[in-house]
Amino acid sequence: MAYDTELADRLRAALSTERGVTEKRMFGSLAFLVDGALAVAVSGAGGLMVRCEREDTEELVAADGVERMVMRGREMDGWLRVSADVVDDEDALRRWVATGRDVARRQPARR
Repeated sequence: MAYDTELADRLRAALSTERGVTEKRMFGSLAFLVDGALAVAVSGAGGLMVRCEREDTEELVAADGVERMVMRGREMDGWLRVSADVVDDEDALRRWVATGRDVARRQPARR
C-alpha cells in the first residue's frame, strides 16, 4: 500500500522550520529524518510511525489510537504506530512530530 501523500505534505509543513530534515522512502513508507536519525514516517499501512524514548513507550501507548510498532512479529519499545484518525487533528500531529523530532535530535550524530 502506498503512503498517504496528504499526510506526508502535512508532515513536511510541520517540519518546515526545522534544520537537518531529510526525507527517505523506506519499506513502503516515507521517512523523515532529523540529523540523519529517523524521527517519524508516513506509514504505508496508514497513520504514522513515531520514534519515542523507550522508557516512555508504555505511557504513550495508553492513549487511544497509539500502539507499539510491530516489526518481524515483535513489539518494539521506542517505536509507535499512531493511527490516521488521531493525527487528523493538526495539534495532535504536531505533538507526535515533536516527539519523534526530539528523540531523533538526541541520537548520536550520523555521518
